[in-house]
Amino acid sequence: MNRRNFFRNTAIGSVALTGLASPFAAEASGSVTSNSAQFKLKYAPGFGMFREHAGNDPIDQIKFMHDQGFRAIFDNGFIGKDPALQEKIVNELARRNMDFGPYVLYADFSVKSMVTRDPAMMEMLRGKMKDAVELAKRTNVKQALVVPGRYDEKLAWDYQTANVIDAMRMCCDIVGPEGVELVMEPLNAHTDHPGLFLTTIPQSYMICKAVNHPSCKIVNDMYHQQITEGNIIPNINMAWEYIGAFHIGDNPGRREPTTGEINYLNIFKHIHSKGYNGVLCMEHGKSIQGKEGETALLEAYRKVDAF
Repeated sequence: MNRRNFFRNTAIGSVALTGLASPFAAEASGSVTSNSAQFKLKYAPGFGMFREHAGNDPIDQIKFMHDQGFRAIFDNGFIGKDPALQEKIVNELARRNMDFGPYVLYADFSVKSMVTRDPAMMEMLRGKMKDAVELAKRTNVKQALVVPGRYDEKLAWDYQTANVIDAMRMCCDIVGPEGVELVMEPLNAHTDHPGLFLTTIPQSYMICKAVNHPSCKIVNDMYHQQITEGNIIPNINMAWEYIGAFHIGDNPGRREPTTGEINYLNIFKHIHSKGYNGVLCMEHGKSIQGKEGETALLEAYRKVDAF
């Protein structure tokens, strides 16, 4: 599966994959040492995930993540950061040859947005897409997450589906010329997000087929999909051509792999065998707090990456 790697073309330099010395290792009281062995897949921590070891500065956190073998990060709130900080972040990632997962461009769980033909909603979406284009021009960040919003109890489901298809095609037409990819996220209605329109991988796949635009993709959040429908590996296979990114989180609890029922070792092995070179965002909490919890998280990812 070929995806744009915006850092490949903008990299300032290369960093050796071995022999790195971590400035944070000594602070970990022996719990974490420099481990530059690269993970097989691009698991992407978020800012704050290793704050106890790396401190509050996002650049120091990137350095720590890279030193522990990660080759990607994600930041849902990236578009809201100060432009100077945005550029500082992407420059540091480029220098370390690290990828950036999709940020949240539009995800309002409280309104009926794409399911309607409301002109005000369509104008709002156009504005969001223009923001994504401007961000891509400044930072070369070209993957953004969108959620179609709530369903409408008063409108037939097929009409709502047609409206979402039209809305996504309009959005893709705006961002496509800049090479921006929109990843739709289906979310579970049982535990976290009752009332939303988009909930399953097959539903997302059908919309991508109908939109028929290279910018229209899916983010497969395996935490949500385990709750909604399970059958994770078969659905990955069926929707493969449209999967632009993954989200990780075990169930129940939405914490790191090995804490719940999902067999991430087998899933990651399968994704790797298909040649996936994209980002897998670590969109989950930790089962243990403090430095001990950060160390346990690192150990968990080494276990599920050992295939």
